[in-house]
Amino acid sequence: MPRVSPSSPDASRRMARVRQKGTRAEIDLRRALHAKGLRYRLQVPLLTKPRRVVDVVFPTARVAVFVDGCFWHGCPEHGSWPKSNADFWRDKIETNRMRDADTDRRLEAQGWRVVRVWTHEDAREAAERIAQIVNEQKKVGAVRDDHSR
Repeated sequence: MPRVSPSSPDASRRMARVRQKGTRAEIDLRRALHAKGLRYRLQVPLLTKPRRVVDVVFPTARVAVFVDGCFWHGCPEHGSWPKSNADFWRDKIETNRMRDADTDRRLEAQGWRVVRVWTHEDAREAAERIAQIVNEQKKVGAVRDDHSR
């Protein structure tokens, strides 16, 4: 991807402050999951080549949760397309989407259930959905373990 100059010094400072982990949405989701009694691991690199780090992982249930930013991952509801350096940003966001799809395929091929949560989603509703998936996966895992004996 070619290097692009920022549209302004303010834009450069704004983008430099964007967090990649420990965002407000991630913290809210983790609190909601913890309040439901769920325990998990954070920032786990489940794939190494290419390296992909999962935001929240439930290792026993084999559930991987990503919290996707609306801008960076092209949310259909809240994503926006910048007017400055438009070609660069369209390419960047579409590349992120392709990487997300590739990550999902790779993890699912290894038996992981992938859950993606948008940053605009209500953390408690997302936690409820994730809790149901974790419980389903634990049941599937329990059945799988029974058949393997």
